[in-house]
Amino acid sequence: MAPHQTRRSFLTKTSIGLAGIAGLMALDSTPLGGLARASDNATHQGHTDTHSGGHFGAPTAYPDFDPHRFLTTFDWGTPTKNLAGQTVREYEIVAIDKEIEIARGLKFPAWTYNGQVPGPTIRCTEGDLLRIHFRNEGSHPHSIHFHGFHPPAQDGMTAVAPGGEVTYEFVADPFGVHLYHCHVMPLKKHIHKGLYGGFIIDPPGGRPPAQELVMIMNGFDLDQNAENEVYAVNSVAFAYQDRPIPINVGELVRVYLINLTEFDLINSFHLHSAMFKYYPTGTRLDQYVLTDTVTQCQGERGMIEFAAKFPGHHMFHAHQSEFAELGWIGLFDAK
Repeated sequence: MAPHQTRRSFLTKTSIGLAGIAGLMALDSTPLGGLARASDNATHQGHTDTHSGGHFGAPTAYPDFDPHRFLTTFDWGTPTKNLAGQTVREYEIVAIDKEIEIARGLKFPAWTYNGQVPGPTIRCTEGDLLRIHFRNEGSHPHSIHFHGFHPPAQDGMTAVAPGGEVTYEFVADPFGVHLYHCHVMPLKKHIHKGLYGGFIIDPPGGRPPAQELVMIMNGFDLDQNAENEVYAVNSVAFAYQDRPIPINVGELVRVYLINLTEFDLINSFHLHSAMFKYYPTGTRLDQYVLTDTVTQCQGERGMIEFAAKFPGHHMFHAHQSEFAELGWIGLFDAK
């Protein structure tokens, strides 16, 4: 990419190829406003969605990583009880180099936890004793740094060499929406390449029933110029526009929102036709802001709760218009 070109002009002039990053993808000359997918009338799961025009979109099949399944998948570990009656949860996390598909026909050479980006969403209850067994099968040194309280010795500041392993052990504290990521330098590369995930700690009494969804905002720099060309929630551009997320009118929806976008100062979440309660960090449940838009710096996170009042498609997207046009846009289908 020439220095004077923007990512928008670059993507407008090129077209996606199947050779992956090495051939830098070649998007055709369709305007970016129609970036959403290959067909104006794509059918998904028995209904037709006509919200977007023709460009690249979410893959029609997910051989390794389904962004819809990821929304509701939580890794509770393997639970046991110790002699004190405390719940002990053990997790297995492996760093692996792997090419992932971030849009139809568009591949990205990622560094992953357990072969996926984002990594598995670790979930537990405040007060649980956690043991995270980490093994590095990647080509570079890696680690896992968890947000929250824990002894400095468990903070993931020591790099684990390829072939090495370590166990992180600490008590889950405090309850809220947290995250984990690699903390090996250069930090921006290890995070951008995909080494991050959600870390949800429930309050001791649990949470009220809701449809729970994990949304991790991220971006992908395709030509290594420290500028993202593709944006998404949960890695696959336009996944939730191509196939809207079903919800029920009047039912509580709880979104665990985490920003792990590299190379951009902030990312954001905007919901159409509704308002939501936003709990920053999710560590206090007695204070919230009622809004329809929230911004987050990298590493910021929070809990969104809302119930749709009206049936139909409620759009959600980044309120940086460029991010939305480059993949960070979706729909809730309220019935």
